[in-house]
Amino acid sequence: MKTKKRKKFELAEHYAHRGFHDKPEIPENSMAAFHRAIANRLPTEIDVHLIADGSLVVFHDDDLERETGVKGSIEAYDLSNLRKLRLEGTDEVIPTFDEVLELYETSGLPLLIELKVVKGNHKALAAAVAKRLKRYKGEYVIQSFYPRALIEIRKLMPDVAIGQLSKNYFNYNDGAFMVRAAMTGNILFNRLVRPDFISYKFRDKHSNLLMRSVEKRGMSKLAWTIRTPDAYRRAVEAGCTPIFENFNPNENKGDLR
Repeated sequence: MKTKKRKKFELAEHYAHRGFHDKPEIPENSMAAFHRAIANRLPTEIDVHLIADGSLVVFHDDDLERETGVKGSIEAYDLSNLRKLRLEGTDEVIPTFDEVLELYETSGLPLLIELKVVKGNHKALAAAVAKRLKRYKGEYVIQSFYPRALIEIRKLMPDVAIGQLSKNYFNYNDGAFMVRAAMTGNILFNRLVRPDFISYKFRDKHSNLLMRSVEKRGMSKLAWTIRTPDAYRRAVEAGCTPIFENFNPNENKGDLR
């Protein structure tokens, strides 16, 4: 059976990681960070969670404590209670997915949207994100660590480019590393997901397991998280699209050659 040919896609030159933040004054994944990214003409990477009342919000962690000082899972909150929290001691609140999309829609800047799956909510998350993106007119691609979320997006939005987030889990002691090594190391799931690109932790660029999977399929590559002009240059030389923070590559062109 022939596979339906998807539309061509292009990744941006680079993506500002969780917005163009400048901590502690401008928190990650805040509207201030997104306004700053747009002001500097920087395509942006964001993270999306589905919370208790069905709202979609832009936030990285499952646990709220690192960014808000309040313990607990973000998925357990409804939007009205979540809005009472503040990011990193500033006046910034956790933005909704709607707010971020409305800001970027007329900017002409692409988004890299990461789906944050918690406790098996991949179907509900993918469905909610796909429903909202159906009426979004800006450019975007979608990525996730969770293959099942990407499989759902592929079903719902077959023309949208999707990327498998990955790292060499054998290098990290994160509990279920053996399971994740098999799942997101792209050994078991790439044939089902059929990702258009791989987004991987740049320090794992020498992982034979990971690189074999990428090179075999000829996929585009993103590298995260790039924090210096030197690392940016090395990522580009390795054929990767950098996901960066802590500096503005548009102001460091001379250092990046």
